[in-house]
Amino acid sequence: MIAVHDLTVTYGGTTALDGLTLNLAPGKIYGLLGRNGSGKTSLLSVLAGYRRPHRGTVRVNGADPYENPDLMRDTVFVRDTPDVPDGDRIGTVLDFHAGLRQRWDTAYADRLLDVFGLDRRTRVSALSRGQRSALGVVLGLACRAPLTLLDEVYLGMDAAARTAFYRELLDDYLAHPRTIVLSTHLIQEVADLFEEVVIIDRGRLVVHEDTSTFRARGVAVTGPAEAVASFTAGRTVLGGQSLGGVRQVTVFGALDDGDERRAAAAGLGLAPVGIQDLFVHLTSEAAR
Repeated sequence: MIAVHDLTVTYGGTTALDGLTLNLAPGKIYGLLGRNGSGKTSLLSVLAGYRRPHRGTVRVNGADPYENPDLMRDTVFVRDTPDVPDGDRIGTVLDFHAGLRQRWDTAYADRLLDVFGLDRRTRVSALSRGQRSALGVVLGLACRAPLTLLDEVYLGMDAAARTAFYRELLDDYLAHPRTIVLSTHLIQEVADLFEEVVIIDRGRLVVHEDTSTFRARGVAVTGPAEAVASFTAGRTVLGGQSLGGVRQVTVFGALDDGDERRAAAAGLGLAPVGIQDLFVHLTSEAAR
């Protein structure tokens, strides 16, 4: 169980997290979304015990994670570039982690090496950008930590490798349930993995909902400009565009059956908005 209350993290004059309050139940895959500089990595660093908050509290299973050896044994934090020595061979890196992680699965790690085309004898310094990311994925999944934090771990991977990563993540999660927080910019590719969506912007919480509920909140309304303006009056409008006398507006908030009947009577078209489009609208300058 993760409980974050009034979390604030600053770097000099920059506020990375600004009074963030968030509760995450165990045993789910969370999508952590935010623009560059939104505070995603800072949040994951605090959860992993790497950084002490400047204000507020963070509790993982009721305990403060900062430099907490008991929690750190059950937590893995993999960044876009794995924190391993360049001079080591892949096999040495895996053996080192196997000695630290009580749930480490050597057979699964070896299978993941085959999936991503990695050789135990290769030195880390010889790996390409995508191969380094794949090594991070191997470390993050094979340790099967109860709290698994993955921060843009796919960077540099080609489409085939990313697809393999998503497949392995879901399959192993179903076989060995745990709490996984996946920070990503490739929202459209991985949205189907998320059980809940967490969006932060400029260090503040924007949305935390289960994925199906969040998907239902975005609706694109299209039709004659006057009819669209009348229908959307009083609603939360995230953005819009016009072409001649036709206007399309994205509104945030689920519509009921009565809304749908009124839209049809006014000659308006209603269409769902994907998670990525909702994210873009909610974190746009206009929304801010």
